[in-house]
Order: sequence, then C-alpha cells, then structure tokens
Amino acid sequence: MTAAALQAALRRITETLARELACPTPAVPHWSDLEWTLAVAVAAMHGVSPLLARVLRWQGPRRWVTFLDEQRAHTANRHARILELLQRIDARAREAAVPAVALKGAALHAMGLYAAGERPMADVDLFVRPCDAERAVRMLEALSYHESFATPKERVFTPVAERSAAALGEHSSNDIKIELHERICETLPRRTTDISECIFPAEPRPGLNAYPSKAALMIHLLLHASGAMVIQSLRLVQLHDLRLLSSRMSAADWDEVLDWRTRAHSLWWALPPLRLMLRYYGSKVPPNVLHALEFDCPWHLSRAYRRRTLSDVSYSHLWVDAFPGIEWSQTVPEMLRYTLSRIRPSAQHLALRNTVASTQAWASHGRWPRLSQTQRILSWVTSRQARPVTMHVVRAALERAQ
Repeated sequence: MTAAALQAALRRITETLARELACPTPAVPHWSDLEWTLAVAVAAMHGVSPLLARVLRWQGPRRWVTFLDEQRAHTANRHARILELLQRIDARAREAAVPAVALKGAALHAMGLYAAGERPMADVDLFVRPCDAERAVRMLEALSYHESFATPKERVFTPVAERSAAALGEHSSNDIKIELHERICETLPRRTTDISECIFPAEPRPGLNAYPSKAALMIHLLLHASGAMVIQSLRLVQLHDLRLLSSRMSAADWDEVLDWRTRAHSLWWALPPLRLMLRYYGSKVPPNVLHALEFDCPWHLSRAYRRRTLSDVSYSHLWVDAFPGIEWSQTVPEMLRYTLSRIRPSAQHLALRNTVASTQAWASHGRWPRLSQTQRILSWVTSRQARPVTMHVVRAALERAQ
C-alpha cells in the first residue's frame, strides 16, 4: 500500500467508525483484510475500541471482534486500578490538606456518563493550586511515583517501578501515569488561553474535588479538544465525551457557559470542537449558545470548520504538516509569529522535543523524532513525512495481524 493509499484508507475507516459510533447501522463495511487491520489501528488511536464493542450492530472478522472484546476487558480491569489509585490519592490529599480536582475522564466516570470498561483513561489528571503544588508532589512521591518529565502544561509522574506499555490500545497491566496541573490552559497556536479560574472550586476541601459544575467541565473539554485540534491529535472519544455531557446539560447549564463567556470576554475557541461534535452526533445545543459562540469565533476559523472532519484534525491525518493549526491564529502578526516559531523553534521547544523523543514509545521508530530542525525543513520542502505517532499504531496493528 502506498502512503497515499494508506492516508485514503485511514480517512475512510475513521469516518465510517465515527458515523457508526454515533448512529449504528446493521451494514458491515466492505473492507479488505488490510483495511480491517487498519480499522484496529484507527479504533485504538481514537480510544473507542471498548465503545465500539458495545454499540456496533455488526461484527466483522473474528480478529476484529476479538480485539474489541479484549480492549473492553482490559479497559474495565484498568478502570478498577484507576479507581483504587484515585482513592489512595484522595486519602493522601486529605492527610496533606491538599485540595485537588480530578479532571476529564475521572470526572466523566464519576458523573455516570461512562460505565467501567467503556472509556479508556491513559492517565490520571490532577489540578492543584500553585501554592499547593510542592505538597502535591510530596504526596505523589509517597505513593511511589516520581516525576519523569515536565511540559509547559503539566508535570508527568510515573511509578518508580515502571513497566513497558503495550504497543496497541489499552492493557490492564500498563502503568498509570499521573499528570499534575497547576493551571488549565492551551496554546492556540501561540496564544495561551487559561481557564483555571473556571475549573477550581470556590470553596475546595482537602482531597479530590469535583468540577464546580457541568458548565465548567464542558468548558474544559472544549478547550482541551481545541488544543488537540491545533496539533491534529483529536480523538473520537473526545467528541463522544462532548456528546454525552451535552445530553445531560440543562438550559441553566448552557447559560452558565455563556456567563463564563461574558466574564472571560470571549470563548472564541469553543465553536470548532462543538461544531465537529455536531457534525457526527447532531446533539442538541441551544441555538442561542451556537449563535453566541459563532459571534466570538474569528471568521476564518469558523469558515474552516464548516468543512473540516475528524480525519483532518486527528492522528488519522497521516502527514507531518509544516504549519498545523495556523488557522487558529487570530491576527496576521500572530500568524507570522507562529510561522517563525515553526521554522526557528525556541530552545524550550527543542528541549521538549528531545524529552518526547526519549520518553515516548512511538518515537523509537523512524528517524523523524531525531532529525535536526534543518533536516526537518528540508524534509518539508522535498517530500511528505508520515507522522511517527500514526505509523507506530499502524505498525502495531500489522504486527498483531501476523
């Protein structure tokens, strides 16, 4: 299969699985053996294998059914381990008088939007105030975790006795990472948007806290999805999160979203992920909310996401683009600064790139993660480079099929 054919197959399979998850049909896809193998890769990279095991009305080849069933079992077993870890974190945080918020997947499970085994969780995300950060670090160290590396968004902790992770999808024995956040923000693509004030409770108690409201969780999920779309790493499970949460939101909850929009002066970034969710799920969002977010969203960004699909802004997009997410720039000067940052990355960015290359399993294959900036630019100019993350999952699916 040529690279162009691989890209076409990934797009076709991604869009099919997205439609089937949103509205299951009895029609089995007419895919070749290779395409069924790629479907395993797509389901894994989008975090929807356990959900597909539950909702699909067709089965497909035995190896496909086996993979989905295995993923649901691994996810359920891993969820039990995560619940036990959250209980330990809560107890330690109470002892240390550290208030924390358990973010995203943990919150969605706590609300009952997912049953055990339906939604993978790669890690546990915790949000603490900066004044509590060092006590939180000592708390995690007491749980036999150590800091592996840090990014501008979080500090990543892994078990002292680390184990190698499975190459494809979820595995019940994979290590559970903990990501410690001192603020909730995304860079879109150069402008930092911070919603920490919205996420942390006004009167937190020591231990694990819930989000202040459904609106706060929705705002966080939208911002997190926007950040993923900028770097073309959105997953189908994130759109599913938005769909499930929106189905539980009342008019008062949406009014709270608009109230935060007024306090923050704008939620300019919220429309694209919401529009993408509506493209596949058609969930009901009050017209006044969409109208207000449309008003906030820059015209060129709003226009771009009338056409974009999940395949365009996810790991199903095969190619390394020179300027991903440039349409999120709000002004011409911001666009120029972003372009320059891609051509001449900062020392901080290069250091983070080296950290990723040395800590992430997908970076062990191929030469791209270790190329110099000059070599990367020459590659952009002379050829199309396949994304190492995508190819890592594709290779794992091919190896499983052998």
